[in-house]
Amino acid sequence: WEGPSFYHTADLISPPDAAWLEDKWKQARKKIQRGKRTLLVFDEVQKITRWSEVVKKCFDEDRMANKPIDTVLLGSSSLLVQRGLTESLAGRFEIIPFPHWSFKECRQHFGISLDDYLFYGGYPGALRLLLDSGRDAERWGEYVRNALIETVLSKDILLLTPVTKPALFRQVFNLAAAHPAEILSLNKMLGQLQEAGNASTIASYLQLLDAAMFVKPLEKYSGSRLRQKISSPKLLILNNALINASQARVFSQTKKNGAAWGRLMENAMGASVFNNSMGQGVELAYWRDRDREVDFVIRWGERLLAVEVKSAQGGLRKGSGQFLKKYPHARLIITAPERGDIPLEALINMTAQEIFSAV
Repeated sequence: WEGPSFYHTADLISPPDAAWLEDKWKQARKKIQRGKRTLLVFDEVQKITRWSEVVKKCFDEDRMANKPIDTVLLGSSSLLVQRGLTESLAGRFEIIPFPHWSFKECRQHFGISLDDYLFYGGYPGALRLLLDSGRDAERWGEYVRNALIETVLSKDILLLTPVTKPALFRQVFNLAAAHPAEILSLNKMLGQLQEAGNASTIASYLQLLDAAMFVKPLEKYSGSRLRQKISSPKLLILNNALINASQARVFSQTKKNGAAWGRLMENAMGASVFNNSMGQGVELAYWRDRDREVDFVIRWGERLLAVEVKSAQGGLRKGSGQFLKKYPHARLIITAPERGDIPLEALINMTAQEIFSAV
């Protein structure tokens, strides 16, 4: 950044108030240099009470006075930041999402293998602890459960969002983590939960987990938006660490369990496409017609791609051929470790647009 830049964080023992934010903004205005734009960054902005109202006021003042200030608001709580944006800042902001780390990023920074990524996921703090502790999986699991899962569930959601049945909400997360990349109807989920509830409550809790970037409930692709909305969701966990840490799984045992490892592969592939393609206008879904199924359907504009994830040798499912008959303009790719139309190692590092270009 060639012009003046200012960085302020609200991550303090006593979070600053709205007056502090406005004062820092006014200080930046005094340092504007002729012919250069000023960069103003506020970190952990969600900790400031009524931050969105102050940002709106200062932003509008700058716009009216033609002040060359570019403001970046950073926040670790996606739910709180989203609430502030929608309440006060309509038409004034651009969202830049920071998704979960890709396999490529984790391999470059930590030197982990594909199997490590499929099991331990892509949280950099957790991976650093895992490697620094001589691969102490118990410490890794405790860290993910306490510092990540519990923080998001208890602080980012339960303390900030009206949740009528907190125990049921936690059960919904645990159920989703126990069934990665599986299609579960809301009624079937209700049958596996101990706390009483209804389908609409379960759906609302899945939406909260989606907003927190934990679980993405994928809809069934049908070509019809109405039918798509009423389908049973396919539960995509956006980081495999959430699956294995919450279930206290052991790497060696899970690797030997072909069905469980296959689910981790399928989940990681779908989560990677979703994470890598945020903000690109890509739709990710699944397809099923009775007992015929396609793992993932990627739609980008008018282009349609079916993806089958395979963990062992074998032919195509019946669903693949049926899907192509119903949607003849679609393409089909198969992915597996070290083989397939696009090997899994490469596919999970690609955006949806890159996948379409490759086929």
